[in-house]
Amino acid sequence: MDKTLHIIGGGMAGSEAAWQAANMGVPVVIHEMRPKVETFAHRTGDLAEMVCSNSFRSDDDEQNAVGLLHWEMRAANGLIMHTADKHRLPAGGALAVDRDPFAQDVTATLRNHPLVTIDYGEISELPTDGHWIIATGPLTSEGLGQAIAKETGKEALAFFDAIAPIVYADSIDMSKAWMQSRYDKGDTEEERTAYLNCPMDRDQYEAFIDALLAADKTEFHDGETAGYFDGCLPIEVMAERGRETLRHGPMKPVGLTNPHQPDVKPWAVVQLRRDNALGTLFNIVGFQTKMKYGAQTAVFKMIPGLEDASFARLGGIHRNTFINSPTLLDNQMRLHSKPHIRFAGQITGVEGYVESAAMGLLAGRMAAAEILGQTPPPVPQDSAMGALIHHITGGAEAKTFQPMNVNFGLFRPVDGLKGGRRGRKDRYKAYTDRAKAAWTDWLDHVKAPETA
Repeated sequence: MDKTLHIIGGGMAGSEAAWQAANMGVPVVIHEMRPKVETFAHRTGDLAEMVCSNSFRSDDDEQNAVGLLHWEMRAANGLIMHTADKHRLPAGGALAVDRDPFAQDVTATLRNHPLVTIDYGEISELPTDGHWIIATGPLTSEGLGQAIAKETGKEALAFFDAIAPIVYADSIDMSKAWMQSRYDKGDTEEERTAYLNCPMDRDQYEAFIDALLAADKTEFHDGETAGYFDGCLPIEVMAERGRETLRHGPMKPVGLTNPHQPDVKPWAVVQLRRDNALGTLFNIVGFQTKMKYGAQTAVFKMIPGLEDASFARLGGIHRNTFINSPTLLDNQMRLHSKPHIRFAGQITGVEGYVESAAMGLLAGRMAAAEILGQTPPPVPQDSAMGALIHHITGGAEAKTFQPMNVNFGLFRPVDGLKGGRRGRKDRYKAYTDRAKAAWTDWLDHVKAPETA
């Protein structure tokens, strides 16, 4: 039997899976339809292109579940985390990435690997034999999506994911805006001033909410319903849930002091995060939207400091596709009906760049081990990796399965620890200590790839 691993999709999951498998000695072919077949969200043919936020979120590996996932991927010599660290941007306690150099670097690294081949072209049918990983992500092509739906006997699940706008830095009025991370978080001055803040008083906020609610929105096609993922709600949907929702969400004013008016507490604050290493682009944090382009320009220019803003990219909305993994996949991420096919990344129902790459890491290792005749031990459920894979392959309720970020709610409780908010710090530290020990032990029992 052919010992080559074929991976459909060169996003975060596909790129990481290829790296892990190739470094275990398995030949890999990445099948990427871009740039021959484009999507509305992608701009290039690069692997691991970031199409939404440029943030990998919190990098705190002791008190945050996604930070713990960063730690586990670094411990496994993951390509995505190694490259993200090389192209890191100031973002307080978060890990933000200079998106274009990041994708170019991932592409070059895989292209130069002696065991990796990149085949540009669309695959629209499920393969009948060989070793395969489908990592096509939320923008799976129509042909392959139909083939998956036909095989599983179920309609593909879908939710709508919105893209935040990006503003040119030199068009922001710094006589109204200022640079500060919330609570001055960060170890360096650059980190403590990583975010650009635009303050609103109460009247400005109320007018902004009125404009959001009245703005023209993107219409859905017949038969489509808006089942949004709560971690990426459009701002106008949040506003519809209550006029104070944004002020207690992405526009919360806590932990910030306006140096232009230090004695005046803002009623709300819009934050922007640097989007490239040059500092010429900033994305509006948490401002995913389905407003039409004309409405976006008018509404966002109501924000103090953005009255004359120029936009490098306006927001958008797209349909994301994922499978009902708890019913369709085994604990090795193989399709029950066709076990020569594994799934990885967002299409499995994990949400976020890091989670997608993590599932690619596991799928790549599992597939390579199978090809090499190895039987690695189960991924420990007490690790962040294990908590995620357990959730998508059986831990979640199939009837209500929805995309999920990694979070401590997926972890098994640690006995003897206090519950509630007061015990949270000790509890989270116990989770991360236990996870690191479990993950390190697992890595000691599997063949680890060489450093990126």
